[in-house]
Amino acid sequence: MAYQLLNTLYVMTSNSYLHLENDTLRVDVEREKKLQVPLHHLGSIVCLGNIMLSPALMHRCAEDGISLVLLNNQGRFKARLEGPVSGNILLRQAQHRLVLDKKFALSIAKSAIAGKLRNARQVLLRGAREASDAEDSSALTVVVEKLAHSLRNLPRAPDLDVVRGIEGDAAKNYFSALPLIIKRGVRDKFMMDGRTRRPPRDRFNALLSFLYSMLMNDCRSALESVGLDPQLGFLHTVRPGRAALALDLTEEFRAIFADRLALTLINRGQINTNDFAEREGGAVLIEEDTRRTVVIAYQERKKEEVIHPLLQTKVPIGLLPLFQARFMARVLRGEMDGYLPFLYR
Repeated sequence: MAYQLLNTLYVMTSNSYLHLENDTLRVDVEREKKLQVPLHHLGSIVCLGNIMLSPALMHRCAEDGISLVLLNNQGRFKARLEGPVSGNILLRQAQHRLVLDKKFALSIAKSAIAGKLRNARQVLLRGAREASDAEDSSALTVVVEKLAHSLRNLPRAPDLDVVRGIEGDAAKNYFSALPLIIKRGVRDKFMMDGRTRRPPRDRFNALLSFLYSMLMNDCRSALESVGLDPQLGFLHTVRPGRAALALDLTEEFRAIFADRLALTLINRGQINTNDFAEREGGAVLIEEDTRRTVVIAYQERKKEEVIHPLLQTKVPIGLLPLFQARFMARVLRGEMDGYLPFLYR
């Protein structure tokens, strides 16, 4: 089975100028060419910070279906340029109709959270098995059991509010244990007091927020590629400017993709305390050179292969959001009975 994994080009150097040159994208910094890439190799372009783009390039990206995303320096979404919406209008009609069906919406929300909790549990189980300290292993095992309890309660949840409550309690337990997987020699430098964002208040949260932003952008692109509306979700509340369905899809991948990568970068010493800056007010931000390290590691992670339980074949991790988006579309069309999240083993 062959798959095409189109590249995402991340541009992070401040004041870079991106412009069109024949059928290629050219990147200049201070009028000097730094990179030139054939457009047909690209699936999306992500610009972090102060990046300049030519109107001709923006028009060409829209015509060729190459998504153009603008993020701030820390990865927070600012804007997105896209051409005509693709996909069958009947699929979007089904999505808009079914989001009003409380029973259907609840089933999708439960599946999203079940996937999130099971994959989070796998991360902690692996951490417990590999822990060099018995105390750490024991503490991780306790939280593993708490997540199992949350999973048992999930099917009985009568509405979305209860589902969100179960998820919130489980997330609190999970993030209390996650730093225990960090090596003891550097753990005190990457401790976290729960999940904080906008702004992150510690180094670990800053790293997670950056990874989550890239992951969410990939999930949004996957949904758009199959013709779904990323703004209209089943679990996350719909509000202007929020890609609710992209957030729904992101849930099942957070632990196995972003969290595990963050732990790997820290434990291997690829990220250290000098790679972050503390701003006035307590915000902790990733330095520019470090963002480059994280993006490279993220792109390499996307190339790794795992066995997809439904397809029963090895696929690149970077394509998992696309496969799950396709399964979501089939469920909405009535071609599959219920949405099955990706479960890592």
